[in-house]
Amino acid sequence: MDAGTDRDAEGVETEVLLAGCAAGDRSALARIYAAEAGRMLGVAERILKRRALAEEAVQDAFVQIWRRADSFDPRLGRGRSWIYAILRNRALNILRSEARTDLVEEPDDLERPSEGDDPETMVLKLSEASALRRCLERLDTRRRAALVLAYTEGLSHGELAGRLGMPLGTVKSWIRRSLSTLKECLG
Repeated sequence: MDAGTDRDAEGVETEVLLAGCAAGDRSALARIYAAEAGRMLGVAERILKRRALAEEAVQDAFVQIWRRADSFDPRLGRGRSWIYAILRNRALNILRSEARTDLVEEPDDLERPSEGDDPETMVLKLSEASALRRCLERLDTRRRAALVLAYTEGLSHGELAGRLGMPLGTVKSWIRRSLSTLKECLG
C-alpha cells in the first residue's frame, strides 16, 4: 500500500468516525481522540506558543467536533481537514482573546508577586488609583482569586480547578465571565 492509499484509508476512517459521532457514538469520538489528539496538540502549540492554551484549544475542539459532527459533509472535504479547521479556528479565537485580555495599561501598575503571596495580596499591591485594581475589587472574591492566579502564576484552567478544588467547567466560566466584566469596567 503506498502513502497516498494509506492517507485515503485514514481519511475514510475519520469520516466514518465523524458519522458515528453524529449518531451519538462516544467510542467514535474516543477513537478520533486516540488517533489525532497528539498531532492536534502539536498544531495548537505551534499556533498558541503555550502548552496550557494548546490543551484548552484541543479540548474545546473535541467538544465542537462532538457537537457539530452532524454538520460535516464529506462532499465538501476530508474529515481530518474538517477536524483541523475546527482546531485552527479555536486556537485563533484563543489568540484573539488573549490579545484582548492584556489588562495592565502600565507595566508598573502590577508588582511582581512574591512566591507566598495569595491572590488578595497581589490585588492589594496594585496602585490605589489603578483602574485594574478598582475593577478587580468589583469581582466576587473566589472569581477574583481564580483570575489573579491564572495570570500571575500562569496556571491553566485545569491547574486552577485542581488548586481551587472546583470543577473545570466552573473555573473556565469564572475566568471568561470575569474577563468580560473587567473588559466592560476598563472600557
